[in-house]
Amino acid sequence: MKIFKFGGASVKDANGIKNLVEVLQKVGHKDTLVVVSAMGKTTNALEKIVQNYFDEPSDLKYSIQEVVKYHNTVLLDLFESDQHTIFKEVKSIFDNLQLFFEHNKSPNYSFVYDQTVSCGELASTKIISAYLNEVGIINQWLDARNCIKTDSYHRDANLDWEATQKNISNQVAQNKLYVTQGFIGSEDNNFTTTLGREGSDYSAAIFAYCLNADSVTIWKDVPGVLNADPRYFENTQLLHQISYREAIELAFYGASVIHPKTLQPLQRKEIPLYVKSFINPKEAGTTVGKGNKIKPDVPCFIVKKDLVLIKLSSLDFSFIVEKNISSIFKLLDDHKMKVDVIQNSAISFSVCVNDKYEQLESLIQELKATFKVTCTEGVDLFTIRHFNSNSESEILKNKEVLLEQRTQNTLQLVVK
Repeated sequence: MKIFKFGGASVKDANGIKNLVEVLQKVGHKDTLVVVSAMGKTTNALEKIVQNYFDEPSDLKYSIQEVVKYHNTVLLDLFESDQHTIFKEVKSIFDNLQLFFEHNKSPNYSFVYDQTVSCGELASTKIISAYLNEVGIINQWLDARNCIKTDSYHRDANLDWEATQKNISNQVAQNKLYVTQGFIGSEDNNFTTTLGREGSDYSAAIFAYCLNADSVTIWKDVPGVLNADPRYFENTQLLHQISYREAIELAFYGASVIHPKTLQPLQRKEIPLYVKSFINPKEAGTTVGKGNKIKPDVPCFIVKKDLVLIKLSSLDFSFIVEKNISSIFKLLDDHKMKVDVIQNSAISFSVCVNDKYEQLESLIQELKATFKVTCTEGVDLFTIRHFNSNSESEILKNKEVLLEQRTQNTLQLVVK
């Protein structure tokens, strides 16, 4: 089988969905499983709903109605009659969400988050599946939650590979076209879980691994993997080919084109990954595969913005050794901090983190019990793979370097 993944930008409106149809018609859709994200900025809107549920309950109903209205607009642009069954199916998704809020007893923000934001993927795939059938591309809608099983670590769930493999083998035949969701799964009690923000790429890789797929294609609004994000860098270049290892390195350091967890399952079975443009689907794009040297051989720039640099030093000038470092990492894990860079000396330890779950204040208070703590918020982390002197000077214009770390191939700079 082939696995196609379409992100939210590619299906943000009716024209995007019609373009998805054109892509399938141009490149073929036999024996294909299509993984789709929520439409446009739907996940952001659903996150706002979660926030309103906890903090602004008077705004909850209105914020749900806004998401419903957005999807209805897409439906009305795609289907001639509002009597089509898809209107009721999409309405049911959001009616069930309203019922969940009315009956939920859990105070766990992450649990509520997963039950809420998953509605975006369910709605988008229902609409796309129905429209494909409407235009004569017969397909089967597949609920990814019945396939992808995880633990109950909500918002960043860990996969149960054995159960997932069994489910996918039992539920996916290799001679059909399927439409399913990225990003979501379920735990043992069948409550919805999510695989981490932008986790649809990972979903595609999971299906590919379990189905021994021929390939995975991620359809983007860029021509392929670029050597830098065009939102932040000028004169970007298309990378025609890169190895799994290089792609894993780029993803690990924060390149947004490929989700960090996507490459490992593909590498294990040597399943090639293609990153192509849904605007020009016949163009070659980027090929990620075994042993592919980076082509062209140019510096690759990655930036992560609005991070936090924490510098720790011992209160009595004693060495910071393994025991101290172990306790530091336990606190970072307890507070769900995503660590991007670490650096230590005899009596100091620096770490650059992403305060994704807004637990910085409580972390700092606990660290102050043992260490002298300096905290700098709003820093940027630049990573340059295959750096040279020109690429370094380009980053440093009008910036103060707070931390620098370099290896043979990689330079990292935390700047303010």
